[in-house]
Amino acid sequence: MKEVAIRSWGNSLGIRIPKEILDTLQLKMSDMLSISVENDAIVLRKQFTHKTFEERLAEYNGEISFCEFDWGEPKGREML
Repeated sequence: MKEVAIRSWGNSLGIRIPKEILDTLQLKMSDMLSISVENDAIVLRKQFTHKTFEERLAEYNGEISFCEFDWGEPKGREML
């Protein structure tokens, strides 16, 4: 566990996140974090970001998968 000091930052207070933690979570300048208080602890979470088309294309292995989906019994007017 690392310790960090709370410092003045303009009219607010802030902490610096150690480089090892930034590298582990692959965080960079301007990334957004969500912050909450849970059980007397400040919790920072990396926000979900959508992959770009290029990132998705780079991960594509050429296979297409199909699956059946059970929508359940018909209800209402879809039986027409």
